[in-house]
Amino acid sequence: MSDQLACQKFGRKDLDYQRWRWQPHQCNLPRFNATVLLERLRNKRMVFVGDSLNRGQWVSMVCLVDQIIPPGLKSMHFSFNNSLITLKAKEYNASIEFYWSPLLVESNSDDPVNHRLPDRIVRAQAIDKHARHWTDADILIFNTYLWWKRPFMNTLWGTFGSTDGIFKRVEMLRSYEMALKTWSDWLEIHVDRNKSQLYFMSMSPTHEWGEEWGRTTDENCYNEQEMIEKEGYRGRGTDPRMMRIVEDTIDDLKRRGLQVKLMNITQLSEYRKDGHPSIYRKQWEVLNEEQLAKPTSYSDCIHWCLPGVPDVWNELLYAHIFT
Repeated sequence: MSDQLACQKFGRKDLDYQRWRWQPHQCNLPRFNATVLLERLRNKRMVFVGDSLNRGQWVSMVCLVDQIIPPGLKSMHFSFNNSLITLKAKEYNASIEFYWSPLLVESNSDDPVNHRLPDRIVRAQAIDKHARHWTDADILIFNTYLWWKRPFMNTLWGTFGSTDGIFKRVEMLRSYEMALKTWSDWLEIHVDRNKSQLYFMSMSPTHEWGEEWGRTTDENCYNEQEMIEKEGYRGRGTDPRMMRIVEDTIDDLKRRGLQVKLMNITQLSEYRKDGHPSIYRKQWEVLNEEQLAKPTSYSDCIHWCLPGVPDVWNELLYAHIFT
């Protein structure tokens, strides 16, 4: 369990956020069965690729299956500068992996630990550095969204450290579109269409502005213990323009004969302002007195407590894998 997500371990007392279940209209979700999933993964690789939100979903999946694997028949491995983390279920020769690639394409934020840089730079047309680590995966689950949230993205044509590259400050949506085109072109060329199942997780909403659900302007998810009940609620942390680019990219892939399923977890997660770590997580830096006096100033309203919302995402993923 990541200390960023272990809210109960770090002092959260209200636990109702663990108990909500999602019921889609007009269908019933199958009950998650770890044994059935591992049997499906026998001799296979399931790889989550993306940012810390996708890593949270991977942690959730690991926790969901870990309980049925005997201690001597499982192992955890870290490789490629810790960018790739693998749970191995030895009895099934199955692996459930996470690969750190927050922008999918190559960037200067690719180090899984030292990536908090003031000037983010992407090579929007370069993906092979990452993709070679998931080329032969049987089930691939991608995401990329949060790290693009800025008006402009510094974009490089060329290689890092080279003197002959072209560097431009590109409007974010255009750079995002280029990156997803690079990703989709790679899939078209390298994916075994008879073998691989491909998924893209839609954007994970944030709850950083309390006035959106009737609080004051200086409040956020801190101390929220109930979900939002207004059907169709959407906060401004969600960007429909980015969603449309993802949808258009996936539609284009389908026209090219490659099936990628968009897992739309956005709306169901919009309601869950109660599900974030807030202050109940490991703090990576020492907090000063001013911050400590104002908990909203250091509340994490982006990631999700576990157990919690990402378990629902995996229940949906499980249902799609078996359809």
